[in-house]
Amino acid sequence: MLGETEPQWLSEEVKTGTTIIAIEFNGGVVLGSDSRVSAGESVVNRVMNKLSPLHDKIYCALSGSAADAQTIAEAVNYQLDVHSMEIGEDPKVRSGATLVRNISYKYKEELSAHLIVAGWDKKDGGQVFATLNGLLTRQPFAVGGSGSSYVYGFVDAEYRKGMSKEECQQFVVNTLSLAMNRDGSSGGVAYLVTIDEHNTEEKVILGNDLPTFFDQ
Repeated sequence: MLGETEPQWLSEEVKTGTTIIAIEFNGGVVLGSDSRVSAGESVVNRVMNKLSPLHDKIYCALSGSAADAQTIAEAVNYQLDVHSMEIGEDPKVRSGATLVRNISYKYKEELSAHLIVAGWDKKDGGQVFATLNGLLTRQPFAVGGSGSSYVYGFVDAEYRKGMSKEECQQFVVNTLSLAMNRDGSSGGVAYLVTIDEHNTEEKVILGNDLPTFFDQ
């Protein structure tokens, strides 16, 4: 009707307002994310997969502006495919992380996104890289997104060096569940990707199947 103002979410930037995490184990990595996409205070998509493949054994977890993060992931996916054909073998995880870092830094004024890059290669095994604002750092685990501020204490207390694949998967699921309970911009289902020398396994955990804690 005339005189009505449009809903606020129509003019808000669509963001992955999210919780993302990646962790190394002996022989591979586990990545995880929630599925909620928000614009301001409104949820515009409940089931977006924020774990995007950069190559067969290299994935990235997306946070920030949804369009910006997806654009970076698609550009790096193409560049890694070309790089792989040029060298005649699978690319290194660091190569994918470096490409993400370069784009993030070059267009830091235009793009608003933070990608965590993780994967496995035959030289260095499982690796996790944070690429915030063009800074490239390898870490045993990394968290990001709006929900990460609620779980830093949990991950610092619960992380142990040398955890098995199954322990890392449970660590990721617990972290996502806690963040999704506290952060209004995180929620929906939990996506998991486990990468090792032999395969890449994708898994979806529905909200009802996530672990619950004392205040839930």
